[in-house]
Amino acid sequence: MSTTATAEQTALAWLDDLAAALEHGTVDAIDRLFLEDGYWRDFLAMTWDIRTLHGRENMKAVLAERWEETAFSGFTLSPGLTPPTLREPAPGLSFIEAFIDYDTRLAHGRGVIRLRQDSDGEWRAWTLLTALRGLKGIESPMGAHRPVGHSPTSDLETRLNWQERREQQRSFREREPDVVIVGAGQSGLSIAAHLKMLGVDALVIEKNERIGDNWRNRYDSLVLHDPVWADHLAYLPFPESWPVYTPKDKLAGWFEHYADAMELNVWTGAELIDGAYDDDSGTWTLHVRPRGEEVRELRPAQVVLATGTLDKPIIPAFEGMDRYRGLLRHTSEHTGDEDFTGRKAVVIGAGVSAHDVAQDLCENGAEVTMVQRSETYVLSQKHGIPAIFGGIYYEGGPPLVECDLLNAAYPWGLSLELAKGQTKAIAELDHELLDGLERAGFKLTSGVNGGGLFSLALRRSGGFYIDVGCSQLIVDGEIAVRGSGVDHFTETSVVLEDGTELEASVVVLGTGYTGMRETARRLFGDELGDRVRDVWDLDDELELRTIWRDSGHPGFWFMGGNLSMARVYGPALALQIVATLRGLIAHPSARARQPEGVA
Repeated sequence: MSTTATAEQTALAWLDDLAAALEHGTVDAIDRLFLEDGYWRDFLAMTWDIRTLHGRENMKAVLAERWEETAFSGFTLSPGLTPPTLREPAPGLSFIEAFIDYDTRLAHGRGVIRLRQDSDGEWRAWTLLTALRGLKGIESPMGAHRPVGHSPTSDLETRLNWQERREQQRSFREREPDVVIVGAGQSGLSIAAHLKMLGVDALVIEKNERIGDNWRNRYDSLVLHDPVWADHLAYLPFPESWPVYTPKDKLAGWFEHYADAMELNVWTGAELIDGAYDDDSGTWTLHVRPRGEEVRELRPAQVVLATGTLDKPIIPAFEGMDRYRGLLRHTSEHTGDEDFTGRKAVVIGAGVSAHDVAQDLCENGAEVTMVQRSETYVLSQKHGIPAIFGGIYYEGGPPLVECDLLNAAYPWGLSLELAKGQTKAIAELDHELLDGLERAGFKLTSGVNGGGLFSLALRRSGGFYIDVGCSQLIVDGEIAVRGSGVDHFTETSVVLEDGTELEASVVVLGTGYTGMRETARRLFGDELGDRVRDVWDLDDELELRTIWRDSGHPGFWFMGGNLSMARVYGPALALQIVATLRGLIAHPSARARQPEGVA
């Protein structure tokens, strides 16, 4: 019998056992279905939340509470996707991997199982992903359900052509939006597209003059560090001729094209003046000034903040800064279109933007010194990116729908454990670069508990650099490094804590940004700012806090992350919103007032 046939039989047998256990609420069956150290990652299927249940006892506790209400049924292998396969991604690690479909009481779901042989020879689940992918009774307008389209005379009542109807839809003159999304970057456009496919009438408001300006207005040398295979937006992948690493202006143009092609309702040059929520009615009142118009009052049921995971620049109050006579600015203000020939520049910080700006200054003629206040994790684009993404996203790899499921099926806690070995392997490949950095006085780290890029991105959203050229400039002595904190400024220099004085006519602060909670406070006031939870970092179940989940405030959600995160996690947020709008669930923060009979 072939390996594929054996893998399929094993996966089907395990699914049958799971289905029987869930049908009868046999919670103790978890002991024979899962490895003792197994993971069940759930996107909304059981608890309308994104959760990771690690270990059998945690699984049994949640299942005992939720199995009857969830009503899992119809477990099958996913038709049309790769059949069950025995994989051996690393020495000593092998598992059967299979895509599965299922139903719950309210929805259709899809997921992934990974089965490993236990010490007794039985195949048990190492990881299980259950992710909702659609609500029953809602057909997305795709494929066989796509719209027919209209001719200019087909709407006999209004006789509006397509362009006129789009302008009417965008205006929201005769109706209220169900949802207002603040921000038209990758996160705002992604959640708008997901909501549109679920029949939700959403309006995106963007303060910039054009869609994509959040990228277009940044420094000229900016290029995405993630590869194209992981960066597609939902429903509309990049062309096959797209570069591996996307220039920021090219991405900005694509965002404009995406909003137009997906028929998303976006107001650009729109200022959000204020917003207030009424707990009794469960609705918002927003005041927005669209470009060239009077202030409009909008009354949506839900608001999504999608302005990015970073907010305002952090400007440290170093002694003497007010006396400094040179050019002083944050990396967010650096455009990269200036000639710095012969000028001495100091960049304070050693994260991604600090490296990018230091490289730009150096390549534009400046004598650059980087002040590194804490250790930084560095990996090369050449070796690190293929190692991190290559197991799932790569040229000629699986279809994107499969890649995203495989990505989600690795819980963050497990990813962090696997990242320890991966980080060591990348360091061995990058040893010449890393050795050169240390000789230059650059302080390196392997991340939180040796978890490399993942650990710092998830825990701190910073503290790392993917080398696209700046590290080699440091190794070659083109950019100097000083490993000390800043003590004070003089009129013409930066003085470090170790007494070193750095003469500088240009100082750039790569000192980071405040987070999304502060964005919410700034836009909606202290009452909401106090009520919502901190965003990002990992909770007790090692899931990212608050983002794409309950914010702590009813009718208010945070949406953020890079392009792949927006695509992978956006559907979960969209489904929570539409289920709330339809009364299928109450917003988690409003469940104390949950009406009788609501799940």
